Amino acid sequence: SGRDGLEVLLSSPRGFCAGVVRAIDVVDVCLRRYGPPVYVKHQIVHNPYVVNDLESRGAITVEEVDEVPEGSLVVFSAHGSPPEDFEKAKARNLRVIDAVCPLVTRVHNEAKKYSREGRRVLLVGHRGHQEVRGTMGQVEMTLVDDNVPSELPEWGDGEEIAVLTQTTLSVRDTAYAIDSIKARFPQALVRNDICYATTNRQEAVTKMAHSVDLVLVIGAQNSSNCNRLREVAAAQGVPAYLINGPEEIDPEWMEGKEKVGVTSGASTPEVLVESVIEALAPERVIMLSGVEEDVSFTMPQELR
Repeated sequence: SGRDGLEVLLSSPRGFCAGVVRAIDVVDVCLRRYGPPVYVKHQIVHNPYVVNDLESRGAITVEEVDEVPEGSLVVFSAHGSPPEDFEKAKARNLRVIDAVCPLVTRVHNEAKKYSREGRRVLLVGHRGHQEVRGTMGQVEMTLVDDNVPSELPEWGDGEEIAVLTQTTLSVRDTAYAIDSIKARFPQALVRNDICYATTNRQEAVTKMAHSVDLVLVIGAQNSSNCNRLREVAAAQGVPAYLINGPEEIDPEWMEGKEKVGVTSGASTPEVLVESVIEALAPERVIMLSGVEEDVSFTMPQELR
């Protein structure tokens, strides 16, 4: 009947968001419709379990467009791509199917619109993250790393400024970054682009953190939204760990803990959450209720 007295609280909502479901479906449909190999530029979503599953069925992940053999089919990842990647693909005669999340495309479109209007564009995000690379390629813009928002450009007070954000940031840290930007540029127009899924998962884990002795976030080390979930939980004063699956649980974390909260990021399959719960072997599992998500996105035009 499980470990004496151990309770697992399951956060909700958790796991896959609409953009991730769509991106995985895109590769899936390509594999079934056109057969392998289907090349994927960058991990389709930031989760090794998902990537390995698709690769076992004939997907091949590459980091650069130049690695894709001429004339092949390539899927661009959910995080979005800079225009130069499309240009390179065209030069290599590749057939591109773009699995970018529509909520990331929205940020790209905002960037283009504000740039056309003559505004300077600031992007709050994490340097080097795939989504940031795609967004910064759209138009000229300046990155404000949300870890060090004090470093702002030396623009004059007369400048028209638009502020955009990465979709997977910490809601609270982003609010601080935006406050410091507004303090320096009160005239700035701010678009908070953190998506519904990021917001909902952070809100749910924040609430859950107050009822548990430990939080386990299931997801990959290179997943931005998973890392933010862990940070958000830890900020509530509860020990929080990011693990890929049950094999990464350290028994020492569990000592003297009676209530363990479990959540997962937007790129984490539910099967990994189930295997973690199985490994914890709790006496009971309490499913928390949260915001109902009913978002879904249609497939890219070429696959409809």
